[in-house]
Order: sequence, then structure tokens, then C-alpha cells
Amino acid sequence: MLYLRHPKNYTQLYIISDMKILVCISHVPDTTSKINFTEGDTKFDTNGVQFVINPNDEFGLTRAMWFKEKQGASVHVVNVGGAETEPTLRKALAIGADEAIRINTPATDGYSVAKQLAHIAKEGGYDLVIGGRESIDYNGGMVPGMVSKLTGANFVNNCIGLEVEGNSATAVREIDGGKETLKTELPLVIGGQKGLVEESDLRIPNMRGIMQARTKPLHVKEPVDAAAETQTASFEKPAPKGAVKLVDNVDDLVNLLHNEAKVI
Repeated sequence: MLYLRHPKNYTQLYIISDMKILVCISHVPDTTSKINFTEGDTKFDTNGVQFVINPNDEFGLTRAMWFKEKQGASVHVVNVGGAETEPTLRKALAIGADEAIRINTPATDGYSVAKQLAHIAKEGGYDLVIGGRESIDYNGGMVPGMVSKLTGANFVNNCIGLEVEGNSATAVREIDGGKETLKTELPLVIGGQKGLVEESDLRIPNMRGIMQARTKPLHVKEPVDAAAETQTASFEKPAPKGAVKLVDNVDDLVNLLHNEAKVI
């Protein structure tokens, strides 16, 4: 959207454009939920599981809200999934997003999800696409990079800082042993994570936001053709922890570490 503003002397005319931001939201199990599998450990059992916004996505959504409040950006959220994901999208709307989009297809693998998100990003002409570095359910860590490739946008992963001025962006990403500051141009895709905002800045929807979310647009779109490139063969829980052995002297400890654990 464009609007005009006159300075005090009325001798110049400025054109200011609003940035369009698309925040990708994953619908993931709360980490406190008890996880089980069905049908011979080939499907995830959702019974009794509480779902939440993927934490890495929540950092990104909070940063997007900063751009909305400080720079007048418009913020849309998008999810790939069935009707069961709509409460998560409504929570994002209650936090402050303007519109939500649900792509009506299961999130089967990273490539097919990226194809759906890239189609929405290109169709909507978004300047900035914010995704989480990875989701906490499958931890694939591949979707933001593929969205960047499919849309032709610049890409910064492991992003812990982002500023945008005009068409230019300054991003900070986490690297081994430190941080790296990058300058790039929009359109841009980032894979955000903890540090993009402080945990204390994360927002809990208030009653006003919840009421407003009920009337905000939630568009359901049919998927584009995108065959999954991978399939889940089975799930397996981590092996249960073994019994604890208590020792009361150093000689016994050294013996166990050497002969049983074989770490020394």
C-alpha cells in the first residue's frame, strides 16, 4: 500500500511503501505432551496432545509484529495442514497478525511444504518471508532454504537479528564460535531462531486480541501440485534409560567406566 506525506514546508512529496511480511507457522506438539504412535509405529497419535506454534516460528512472528508496529508492515501467517491447525493460526491472529492462510493439505515432507509456501509467497508478492530455522517435531531444517530457492529470494538461516530499511536488510546469523552480520536486499527469506527476539518479548494473546482474531480473515486455499519426495517408514522412541548404579569409592567407579562403559 502507498500513501503520501507532506513535510512542513510542503515543497516535497514523499512516497512511503508498506512492507508485506509472510510468517510461516508450524503446528507442533507441546514439548510436555506424551508422544505415542499407532498402526505399527507408522503414524503419530494425536490423541491427548496439545499443539502450539512452533517456538522458532513464534520468535519470527514476534519480530514481524515489531515491523508492523514500528514501520507499518502488514503481517500474514500461513500454515500447511488440515482444519485441526486453525486454532494455532487463530492464536497467531490474536497475537496481532492481520490475516491467516491455511493450505488445505497435510504437511507430509519438507519439499512439498516448501512448494506450497513458495506458491503463496510468490502469489502474494511478499517482501519478507519469515520461517523458523526448524520445527521441533521433525527438526528437518530444510523448508526456509527451499522456499528461498523456489521463489528466487535471498536467504539467511540461523537468523538472530534483523533490521529492514527501505529495500535493504541487515541480518545477524549465528555461526560456529560467534555471529555474522550480513547485508542483503529484499525479497528475503529467513530461518529464524531464539535470539531474533528475547524470550521476554514473546506475546501472550490478551482478551482484546482473541476477540479481534475471530473476525480477522482466515483463507483456506487448495494446494498446488507437489508430490512428496520422502515418506515416513516408521517412528521409534528413544530407548529407556538403564538402571542407575551407585558407587561409594573411586576404585569401583574407575572399574565400571573401564570395563562396562568402556569410556576409559
